[in-house]
Amino acid sequence: MHFFPDTSRPYVKQELPGVLLFHLKEQLFPYNLNWKVPCFPFFNCNLDLFGVRRLHSQEIVRQKDPSSRKMSTWAVKTMDMDVTTEEDSAALRLSPAYETAMEALSSLITRQKRGGASKIGGKYKKLDRMLMYIKILGLEGHLGGLKIIHVAGTKGKGSTCAFCEAILQECGFRTGLFTSPHLIDVRERFRINGLDITEDKFLLHFWDCWHRLKLDLQENLTEDLPMPPLFQFLTVMAFKIFVEEKVDVAIIEVGLGGKKDSTNVIKEPVVCGIASLGMDHMEALGDTLAEIASHKAGIFKPQVPAFTVPQRSEAMDVLSERANELMIPLEVVAPIDCKWLDGIKLSLSGDHQYSNAALAASLCKSWIRSTGNWEKLFQHDDKDSLPEPFIRGLSTARLFGRAQIVHDSSSNSSTVSMVNGAASGDLTFYLDGAHSPESLEACGRWFATVVKDDKNLLPLDSCLKTGIGEEVSENGFVYTGSKESNKISKRILLFNCMDVRDPQILLPQLVNTCATLGTHFSKAIFVPNISTYNKVTSGASAVPFHLPAKDLTWQFNLQRIWEKILHGKGFPEKPLKKENPACFPPNNFLYEDISHCKPADGNFACSTVVSSLPQTIKWLRDCVKENPRLRIQVLVTGSLHLVGDVLKLINR
Repeated sequence: MHFFPDTSRPYVKQELPGVLLFHLKEQLFPYNLNWKVPCFPFFNCNLDLFGVRRLHSQEIVRQKDPSSRKMSTWAVKTMDMDVTTEEDSAALRLSPAYETAMEALSSLITRQKRGGASKIGGKYKKLDRMLMYIKILGLEGHLGGLKIIHVAGTKGKGSTCAFCEAILQECGFRTGLFTSPHLIDVRERFRINGLDITEDKFLLHFWDCWHRLKLDLQENLTEDLPMPPLFQFLTVMAFKIFVEEKVDVAIIEVGLGGKKDSTNVIKEPVVCGIASLGMDHMEALGDTLAEIASHKAGIFKPQVPAFTVPQRSEAMDVLSERANELMIPLEVVAPIDCKWLDGIKLSLSGDHQYSNAALAASLCKSWIRSTGNWEKLFQHDDKDSLPEPFIRGLSTARLFGRAQIVHDSSSNSSTVSMVNGAASGDLTFYLDGAHSPESLEACGRWFATVVKDDKNLLPLDSCLKTGIGEEVSENGFVYTGSKESNKISKRILLFNCMDVRDPQILLPQLVNTCATLGTHFSKAIFVPNISTYNKVTSGASAVPFHLPAKDLTWQFNLQRIWEKILHGKGFPEKPLKKENPACFPPNNFLYEDISHCKPADGNFACSTVVSSLPQTIKWLRDCVKENPRLRIQVLVTGSLHLVGDVLKLINR
């Protein structure tokens, strides 16, 4: 049911049943909420009260021209994104109600840091609590109706899910996608038909879940069933969204592990997949690959087909054993053959994506067959080729922060700069949230490959909005064939990682992989993240330019490891320390010769520790403004949180 405002009056206050219950008792909230303005601003335009845009561009285009069915849904999707961004940003993105929702979400965080102990106790186990939350929200009888693709893995599971989403969209299905973590805004975790859920729909579903759970738990007060922690709340909210949005397929990415993950309340998925496995989250999943594989195999279900990619033997043995116990088929999918793509490039960069693409294609084929749709869509099944919608999907899938290239154009127009020689250099960010040894190796291979090839790339105007054109290539760049000369190229590593990671493995892996392919870093900058583990922020949340002082002991440890990699045995073992680290690198840092590096005296020409990420981004921009011959290529990696922070800063 939709509620429409009375447009005959300048403002009408209306209550939304099940959405914002202003008159609930105060004790339902963990803190005082001060409603100073209406949560849903009045719009005198073509929107209903929820601000839900009724854009039917895809259907309109197809009705007018049946041949347009071959048109990529990515093109239609992009048109919708542009309209929404231009018209809604001022009205919606700064909504006080949305920031209030972020505060409420933050109150559900039970760990102060990654790997910390959870405060949730009681007699119920996590999955038992999840089932109880699902029952409270009235989803118990509906969850089985979702036709789910469930995907686990150490690296590549998010990319696999994105490929699945795009393929099934191209096949004409209404898709729901739930992934984690988000980079800029929590709404990224919920996608309907390839688009992040709108702010108004997010608020609708969020407050409905919040109030129902609060009301029920308040009436049946018990310490055994508290409010769900953050990820559990978001998971049940995803189920609610997909049920009410009536998606044809729900693609669910496992959060952590598999067997005990909150998403594993899914009892009857249509198909399961496990992406590449490696050593990560050992504090929760175990110290061996076999233990980790055992957790991942926990998503396998009786009578549900399963797929995986080639794994190391100790992982594959565990997966196969679990599949045999359940008497289900486990198919190992080889990387996709380039000849199947008809000369089209995968939209997600990196050689490792051919494995993820193959896994996604197999999952989608299995899903379409199991749901009885294959014969309706395709006349035959050629095992040596892919249907056209599959190819279009693999060439249009998107997942920010993974092998993503962003050309910064904050000062001058980058297009003018490169074509007409305007007085500004080039600043390009290469963003990949790799944070395990295996993913850092893949990241290094990708970066080393693209920086060699990008001299013929002309950047588009925006990193997060993709235009439509004949020459569009992966990651929002077009090939022009033009060549530049007399450019001074500087490759910089911008790095941070969580202290539960082992940088003595991660950094050498990255450096050695790049060096093997002939790519070397001019400088390295180690900087703390802006985002914190204990607070949920939105894309519109303020980012202070001058951040409060932080303990940079961890960043100096990263620098020490980096310098030791470069200088070898001659590097002093004593920890690095600096009383007052600068907010941004020294003026001469970019051009300082390596011969000036004297670690014994505390002088480093190859790396630096800085205290402010916003100031560092400004410093990089200032460098290219001051020197039109300068090209800076910045690899941002080691942490998805760092990648998200950089995206938020450069997109403003």
